[in-house]
Amino acid sequence: MTADDRVLSGIGLRLLAVFLMTAMSAVVHAVADLVPIGQIMFWRSAVALIPICLFMVWRGDFPNALKTQRPVLHITRSFLGAFSMAMSFLSLAYLSVANAQALAYLAPVLVLPLAAILLNERLSSSIFIAIFLGFAGVIFLLWDALTLPKEGAIIGVMAGLAYALTMAFVRVHTKTMTFTEHSTTIAFYFAIVAAMLGLATLPFGWVTLNLSLIAWLVLAGLIGGVGHIVSNEAIARAPVSTLAPFEFTGLIWALGFDLILFATIPSINGLIGALTITLAAVIVTLFVKEPSERPA
Repeated sequence: MTADDRVLSGIGLRLLAVFLMTAMSAVVHAVADLVPIGQIMFWRSAVALIPICLFMVWRGDFPNALKTQRPVLHITRSFLGAFSMAMSFLSLAYLSVANAQALAYLAPVLVLPLAAILLNERLSSSIFIAIFLGFAGVIFLLWDALTLPKEGAIIGVMAGLAYALTMAFVRVHTKTMTFTEHSTTIAFYFAIVAAMLGLATLPFGWVTLNLSLIAWLVLAGLIGGVGHIVSNEAIARAPVSTLAPFEFTGLIWALGFDLILFATIPSINGLIGALTITLAAVIVTLFVKEPSERPA
């Protein structure tokens, strides 16, 4: 396979990964009204261990991939990641898939000012424009949430913001981990911790699952696990800077899932907010290097 062929295959895998992760969000959205968030977290994370472990075995990384030089960083990263997962699922419980997806795009926008504070990175004019657009989009979504008929939409927007902010911290936090840890190692321990935290919510009231709900929850876990693997394979075949713009195809899939599966048509304010936040993330992706891409 030539270098160009590898890049093209990487782009194809990235597009597939975005579709899979957006599909997982749609599945979570479908069951979030019926199943508690903690219970969804448990099933999503526990089932995801199946494709993650199978991938380790297929790559010949098992059991060496379970070894780690940074156990404390895995613990803190996993707890932050589990909290961000909970906030993501909470936003999907109250918002459309497209609006929740758009709020998730704030993560790379928020990484850069956080990096300026924590890592002494300089803020360029592009960053200020992206931040302004990002929060302008949030205002549109908040305005939309105040007029939505579904109770708790404002909670969904707040949860989406919490998810984006937490993921921004996670990205800065994991910068040093990638030098010594395999991506499968990070994914494995995150899934373990998230499943345990989800299981810890059992005393607060889980629901009895019928076969249909079990099927949906297993599907969410399998799609999430496979999506992570496909994403890693894409990164292995093509530069991150080449793949990054294709991340935003997720909004197209999200709008499609909302329309086809849930018969949800976005309002004008919601659509403007989603597109504005996406534009902010596109600016960051195309014109600003993230801290992990900058020379030390």
